[in-house]
Amino acid sequence: MTAMIDQATQLRTLVEKTLPATGAVASPSAARRRNGATVIAITSGKGGVGKSNVAVNLAIKFAMAGRDVVLLDADLGLANADVLCNLDLTFNLAHVIARKKDLSEVIVKGPGGFKLIGGASGLARMADLTDFDRQRIVQALAELERQADIILIDTGAGISPNVLAFTRASDQILVVTTPEPTAITDAYATIKVASKGNTHRRVSLLVNQARSAAEARGVYERISKVAKQFLGVSVYDAGHIPSDENVPQAVRRRTPFVIAAPKCPASQCIAQLAMRLEQGVNFRNDETGGFFNRMSRWFFK
Repeated sequence: MTAMIDQATQLRTLVEKTLPATGAVASPSAARRRNGATVIAITSGKGGVGKSNVAVNLAIKFAMAGRDVVLLDADLGLANADVLCNLDLTFNLAHVIARKKDLSEVIVKGPGGFKLIGGASGLARMADLTDFDRQRIVQALAELERQADIILIDTGAGISPNVLAFTRASDQILVVTTPEPTAITDAYATIKVASKGNTHRRVSLLVNQARSAAEARGVYERISKVAKQFLGVSVYDAGHIPSDENVPQAVRRRTPFVIAAPKCPASQCIAQLAMRLEQGVNFRNDETGGFFNRMSRWFFK
């Protein structure tokens, strides 16, 4: 428990350092919201690399640091953030799109204090939605921007138009991979497609299920070097999460591992990830006027 509190204190200190110097005392939440939420899309080239587990545990760490965090499960076909949190959702994003519920009515409190919006199963292909449905998604996400400090978007895996709409509208992209060759190849493909047309978007790489820090560093350096050489994209090092038996055990218990085993190696690395991302949290991609306008651009392209 002491280690968990120390990590939260470090992250909270880092949060406070990002605030502008003013004569008044302001909370981190209020200060950030004046400029709108920072949006981080968490994505991967292939499924099975632990992307959703990273998203849930990262949301908890940010919430522990005093951030108002919303996690949007945007894997519209295979949403599972609620399962990882042991939550039984009555309503989800599909009800908002159908005008059956307002966004505030589908947000639930997740473990650790973050807010969760469950994914809408059955909406895997954005092309199947009407323009009216697309507009409802944009409106809902615009609401999020006004009420949160950080919005984490757990996208689907791959490079479908649905996934690209979220990654290209975000301020930062966190690409999750494992050391497996197929995962590495797909991670690079994701970076290539997601950064097309905007080489200024902040892209970070997280190596999950690494057998050692050296192995993870080698994966990062390979992808980073190729991305810089052939894409002109600087990929930031988001660190790694080790292969840790506490992680699958927590999944089986439907309890996020940063809560179930706060002192385990994976939990320590999630804390480090949160701090690394926090250092870039003021990086804003405001070329097209904020998240709302960017979502409109890509959904209606």
